[in-house]
Amino acid sequence: MFATMEFVELLEKSEQLGLMIRDSAIMAAYSSAQAKLYQDSETKAKIDAFTAIKEQYEEVQRFGRYHPDYSFIMKEIRSKKREMDMDANVAAFKIAERNLQKLLDDISAKLAATVSVNVKAPRAGAAWKDSGCGCGSGGACGCAS
Repeated sequence: MFATMEFVELLEKSEQLGLMIRDSAIMAAYSSAQAKLYQDSETKAKIDAFTAIKEQYEEVQRFGRYHPDYSFIMKEIRSKKREMDMDANVAAFKIAERNLQKLLDDISAKLAATVSVNVKAPRAGAAWKDSGCGCGSGGACGCAS
C-alpha cells in the first residue's frame, strides 16, 4: 500500500484524537480512580479477597453442585463481591469507567455516522438495548415484543 498524503493526514488526525482523549478530564478521572483502587489498603484487601474466592469459585464450577464446597463458595463469592462493590473507591472507579466507555462509544458512533449511515459502531450494552430481547438483531429475529 502506498502512503498518500491523505492517508498520512488521516493518521495524524487519529493520533491527535487519541491524544485529546488521553488528555481529557474523563480520562484523568478514570486514571485517578484506578490508582486509588490499589493505593487504599482496605480497598486492595477487598479486591484481593474477591480474587481469591473467585479462583475457588472457578474450581467449584467445574463440578457444579456436586462439589463438596459448592454452597459455601457460592455464598462466599456473593458476599465478597458485595463487599468489594460497596467500597467507595470501587464504586468511583466503576462510574469513571462507565463515563470513559460512554465517551469512547460516542466517538465511535460519530466516526461511523460520518463515514456512512450504514456503518455500525459497537456500543457497550448495545445488545441489550436494540430490541429488548438480548439477541442484538434489532428485532429482525422476530423475538422483540
